[in-house]
Amino acid sequence: MKLSREIKTGIIVIGGILLFILGFSYLKSTPLFDNSKTLYAVYQHVGGLQSGTQVTINGYTVGAVNDIRFKDATGNLLVTFSVSNDFSFSKNSSAELYDTGIIGGKGIQIRPIFDGAPDVQSGDTLMSNTRPGLTDLLQEKFAPLQQKIEGAFTNADSLLMNVNEILNAKAKNDLRESIAGLNSLMKSLLGSADELNGLLKDNRGKLDSSLTNFNVLSGNFAKLSDSLNNAGLGRTLASLESTVANLDKILARMEKGEGSLGKLMSDEQLYENLNNASRELDLLLQDFRLNPKRYVNVSVFGKKQIDYTLPEEDPAEKIEQ
Repeated sequence: MKLSREIKTGIIVIGGILLFILGFSYLKSTPLFDNSKTLYAVYQHVGGLQSGTQVTINGYTVGAVNDIRFKDATGNLLVTFSVSNDFSFSKNSSAELYDTGIIGGKGIQIRPIFDGAPDVQSGDTLMSNTRPGLTDLLQEKFAPLQQKIEGAFTNADSLLMNVNEILNAKAKNDLRESIAGLNSLMKSLLGSADELNGLLKDNRGKLDSSLTNFNVLSGNFAKLSDSLNNAGLGRTLASLESTVANLDKILARMEKGEGSLGKLMSDEQLYENLNNASRELDLLLQDFRLNPKRYVNVSVFGKKQIDYTLPEEDPAEKIEQ
């Protein structure tokens, strides 16, 4: 069967129209033969969201963005997207706008809710929210830091202005002189260091000899310490410590009045008796020196002993008085 030119032309035109419709639907991400439901969400700012962007639930692609347009004069944007009917969720679920990558790009993910409310139907408008991206979080975190840095620079400017006001001509001149004096001091210190290095270099042999002698002295001292240890110094110190402890005990007993020495130290009556006995002994010796005939009368030839007559003024009586 031979087709006429008009029929061929019609078939070509109809095919072109179908291809145009399919291509347009593909570009708008709205397939012709699709039973998915169409949903809406309103955002104040979509952050570069584009038609054809995937719509996900728990990371799984369930649809795509179909259209974005202004909703009203306030600048709110109405986003139209399709979702597959394979998964049902409540109409109280939300459509969240989020960053799909670090370098940019936005996507929509549905936060499904299962609260017993009616399931979402085609034509419903879901609640919308926007999750801050990495850039927004960084700006939020760095905003206080930026304010602090700006405040620090402002304070630094104020400080420099105050320093400039304080450093008048005289202060600047004094500061220059101080710096010049510091430089002179550093040069003097460097010269002293050079002289000290030269002195050490010239007397290196003497220093080595002194260190050698010190090492020998240390060795001799160590040997002396060993000798003292071997000579029983420890035992001697222990014995001395024991003797001192015993002496402390004796002194403590004497202070308490125990023992003979303690009684002699604490008995006042004994002290008085000894004092009186000493005084009477002095009187007796004085009387014996002045009146020996009172105590000794020797007769060589058997002569009768002459009775002793007490003198009128007895020196012993004067002593007693």
